[in-house]
Amino acid sequence: MTQSLTLSPGKRFRLDEFDPDDRGDFKSKKEAEEKTAENLRRLKALQEMLYAQQKHSLLIILQAMDAGGKDGAIEHVMGAFNPQGVQVTAFKAPTPEELAHDFLWRVHKATPGRGMIGIFNRSHYEDVLIVRVKELVPEEVWRKRYDHINAFEKLLADSGVTIVKFYLHISKEEQKARLLERQQTPEKQWKFAPGDLEERKRWGSYMEAFEEALTRCNKSHAPWYVIPSNRKWYRNLAISEVLIKTLEKLDLRYPEPPPDIASYVIPD
Repeated sequence: MTQSLTLSPGKRFRLDEFDPDDRGDFKSKKEAEEKTAENLRRLKALQEMLYAQQKHSLLIILQAMDAGGKDGAIEHVMGAFNPQGVQVTAFKAPTPEELAHDFLWRVHKATPGRGMIGIFNRSHYEDVLIVRVKELVPEEVWRKRYDHINAFEKLLADSGVTIVKFYLHISKEEQKARLLERQQTPEKQWKFAPGDLEERKRWGSYMEAFEEALTRCNKSHAPWYVIPSNRKWYRNLAISEVLIKTLEKLDLRYPEPPPDIASYVIPD
């Protein structure tokens, strides 16, 4: 499954070649439930070893159009992790202090330390996505940022951070359905933002921006995966598969116990 979700570095991503309604070999949510549950148990076990070993760290980057399912993925997939070993950072519009620094300043300090998992809900990629589409800075500025991002992620990788990046791919029709649901469902209306409708008008420009970001910043040490996300249950399954594959490459194991551990007498 995971091989079909990404491309080799240097190849161009064309999002119209990835079906957002794909469900792999599964015909229904019910059919995928057992496999997903099994994957989440495996993720929990792998994270425990990651935390205990204190050798590696994992950075998970989530990008999507509005209503693409970033929050849902965090809840239903990363919810399998022990919260003690996880830090979630949501990158919103930068503050005046953040704007006074380089665009990566606020990002670098949120990266995970050894043994930890960091989850970015949006990320430094906003500086080549919304910044590009809304023309918040000149093109000569944001064009340089692809190289800055690649250098930054290489630094993290060289420092022991394993990076995995997910673009949650939904169709324009599915986004409309989800926005309508937010508008009409009382307990979801707090999520409805009129500004999302303006962003929706720029759909084509965002697709171009995403394709270039995915293509130019898809490296072996920091790969992009396009996750079909029209079906939330398949999104969860696909992300869990990629995360298992990623963590299993790290040769995680528990540290050795104290010498002669059996000789210790636990007092009453």
